[in-house]
Amino acid sequence: MSESHHANRSEPAPILDLREQDGALTLRVRVQPRAARDGFSGLRQGTVVVRLTAPPVEGEANAALQRFLGKALGLPPSSVTLLRGQRGRDKLVRLSGTTAAAVRNRLQALLRTGKP
Repeated sequence: MSESHHANRSEPAPILDLREQDGALTLRVRVQPRAARDGFSGLRQGTVVVRLTAPPVEGEANAALQRFLGKALGLPPSSVTLLRGQRGRDKLVRLSGTTAAAVRNRLQALLRTGKP
């Protein structure tokens, strides 16, 4: 194959695993606690990777995740509910009061900059 053929090939866009369920959305999140600053780290296998300064003790990282996602997505923290993963890094979050299109568009922009 020619070198120009390789140059024209592009990587497929990462796919966000965002599902509609019971009038709300579910989003898979992987948390990296005790980071230098809060922010988005990327997208891996449909999961949004979030850096948080909070330590993973006594629910601090979970509460920080709710606040961070709420602010980043323009939702009140009460609209962000942790469904699974209270004690692990991999979490399933429920988002209410928004649409899949709005979340996809917002996350796409945020993942480019890494900032909320």
